[in-house]
Amino acid sequence: MNLREIAKETAKTLQSYLTYQALRIVLVQLSETNPPLAVWLHNFSAGKVQDGERYIEELFREKSDLALRIMTVREYIAAEITEFLPEMVRTNIQQANMEQRRQHLERITQLSVFEPHPDNNLDNPAG
Repeated sequence: MNLREIAKETAKTLQSYLTYQALRIVLVQLSETNPPLAVWLHNFSAGKVQDGERYIEELFREKSDLALRIMTVREYIAAEITEFLPEMVRTNIQQANMEQRRQHLERITQLSVFEPHPDNNLDNPAG
């Protein structure tokens, strides 16, 4: 297990997600100030935000001002969340793991309550 590589891939995924969130914010802003441009950006962005950096590159070729705006918003979001994100992620994973374990334990204990034990043969009372 290469933790550095996992961290690198996680950072790239988070970067793409923050690009998506920045796009959403810019779309809301544009829908209020320039609805036709918001429609254009929405249509342009459909299915392209999975890889945030490739999306930004493509947007630069079409409308560099929008690419810069999304990058600025993305950078702002990243700066604001980095303080509490690591602890939040750890806590959420711990809570989710505990809930999954609890549900699993409930399932397996319910199964064992309803399954007859091999020593309790109801068909043969003498046995």
